[in-house]
Parts: sequence; C-alpha cells; structure tokens
Amino acid sequence: MESVTATEVALPGLEGSQVVSDPAPGHWIERGPWKRLMVFAGRSHPELAARIAEQLGVEPGEVTLSTFANDESYCRYDESIRGADVFIVQTGAPPVDKNLMELLLMIQAAKLASAKRITAVIPWFPYSRQDRKAKPREPISARLVADMLQLAGVDRVLTMDLHAGQIQGFFTIPVDHMTALQLFATHFRDLGLAGDGVVSVAPDVGRAKHAVRFGEMVEAEFAIMHKTRMAADRVEVTEVTGRVRDKIAIVGDDVSTTGGTLIAGAQALLEHGANEVNVFVTHALFSDQALEQLGNSDIKRVVVTDTIPVDPRRQPDNMTVLSISGLLAEAIMNVFSDESVSGIFGGENQLF
Repeated sequence: MESVTATEVALPGLEGSQVVSDPAPGHWIERGPWKRLMVFAGRSHPELAARIAEQLGVEPGEVTLSTFANDESYCRYDESIRGADVFIVQTGAPPVDKNLMELLLMIQAAKLASAKRITAVIPWFPYSRQDRKAKPREPISARLVADMLQLAGVDRVLTMDLHAGQIQGFFTIPVDHMTALQLFATHFRDLGLAGDGVVSVAPDVGRAKHAVRFGEMVEAEFAIMHKTRMAADRVEVTEVTGRVRDKIAIVGDDVSTTGGTLIAGAQALLEHGANEVNVFVTHALFSDQALEQLGNSDIKRVVVTDTIPVDPRRQPDNMTVLSISGLLAEAIMNVFSDESVSGIFGGENQLF
C-alpha cells in the first residue's frame, strides 16, 4: 500500500501555510470497483443460461447474435464489458459446428472489448468423444477444439462430465471439471433407491470407476456389463459381471445419442434377474426417435440433466430432467471470487 507523508506547502498569494498529503510511490494503485461479474448466453441453450443468471442474482448480459444471409454468424456485445469477469454459456448442442463457431466469435469479441477474464462455460464439450485416433488417418477433434478456444482468447473453461479425462490435458489454461454424479445420487436417494437392494452398474469398462463411486454414494453394490459394438449406434451386451438378480439396477453413463446402449443393457440386466432397471445420463443427445424408443423400452426411469435442451413435447413419461444450473452457478461464483471449485464436491470431482 502507498505510504503517505505530510508536507508543508506554501500556497501562492495567501499568508501562512497548509499541510497537504504528498503520496510516496508504492507497488500498486488501489482503485474500485474491484470486480464485475457478467453472464452472457449463446444461442445453443439460452434457458440454461437464464437459470444460471437467476441463481447468481444477475440478469444475462445484452449481446446481439445473428446469422447473415450467407450463413455467417455475427456477434456484438451491446454493453461495455471492459474490465469485467465475463462468463459465456454455450453448450455443444446441435447444430454443433454453428454453436462452436458462435462461441469462438463471442470469446474473441470479448477479448477485443478488453474483458478482464473470459470463462467459457461449456456444459457438454463438443467433439469430446473424438479424443484419440481410434483408426488411422483420423483427427483428434477434441484437441483441435481446445486449440481453437485458446487461440480465440479464452482464459478458463468450465465444463461437466467430460467423456475422457485426458481432454483436460489438451489445454494450457485452467479447466474446471464438474460432475453431475452427486446430483443423480441425491435424486435416487430421495426416491428411496439406496442400500442393499440396489446395484450400481457400469455400462462398460470405461465407466467402472464412475459406477463404483456412484455405488458408494447410494450405498449399493457394483456390477459391470461387457459389450460388443456392432456399429457406431448398435451394441450387444455379452456378459454381466456382478450380482444383479433380485436387485434394482441403476446404470449411469456420461452421454447417449441413440439410446441403443441403454436399451440393450436394460434388456441384458432384466434377463440376468434384475427387478427393474433405472438409467441416468448427464448429456442427453437424444433424437426424437431415440426419445420414443426410450419411452417404449423396459427402462423404469431415465434421468438426465439439462446440459442439452430436451424438447418437453418429445420427452417420454419415464424421463426426468434435473437442472445443473445450481451447480454451474456455484462454480461460476467460486471462480469469480477466486475460491475452490472442487470444494463444491468435497474434492471428489476428479472421477477418472
């Protein structure tokens, strides 16, 4: 802090003298207001952004987003964001490429408008399933998206339930990885689905750790399904390891598009003697046909979050949508106030 010394200064034309403050040089200058939090919504999921802003007690910022006749996107902030802590909410919902490009333009516009810090809030990270070269001559698309975001000028990324943990390593900036696992566990416990009569089932080997952690949250046993992928959208469950007979099975996955894996898994579990099958999915990328098939399936409950907008007119009767706006709002506030994000989960948000 600046040190201040008193100096006697003679004022011209006046008799006597007056003591005034003469500041000595310090290491910084203190000036307020200290911080300003602003939330802006892209066009991918404005309802979620509005719920997050409501939880934070602010109104969404004014921004113009439009599409030219030649299908190019346009972005302009309609208010000053100079020196502000800007949070841009944009999820990877269809149309994925257009929403991703819009996010990049919003980030660069904020950078050029002298925002102090830019955080991209991306509940569903686009292209996250293309995180490696599964076959020769394929791109690592998730890495390309990470490079694009950083080149546009983002300072921080806030995302939820990444398909693969190594995506965090594609960035050289902080990545706050949220999880909806506790949200699902609370929901099922509220329904009374916890304890010895319940089994947490992993749909594949990659989700084993998540299923074990979820089982601990609901005090349930653990099982795992082994599947063979016949095509990109068709799988066959070949074996179930673990005791599921006469139990209520809860199957958890991070993302589903066709629902084929969930339906095939439910059939296999029922064949192995499970009393009923419930599933939860963080990112519900379901088509209208998938929603219809899930509604007509043997699955008792399908629980999803609103990281992707679900059309209520198409939503089947056995589907429940949980909002992640509270979790994201709390994480945004912790980032803004320079507090721990993992503390929201008791340090248990690293599930890989």
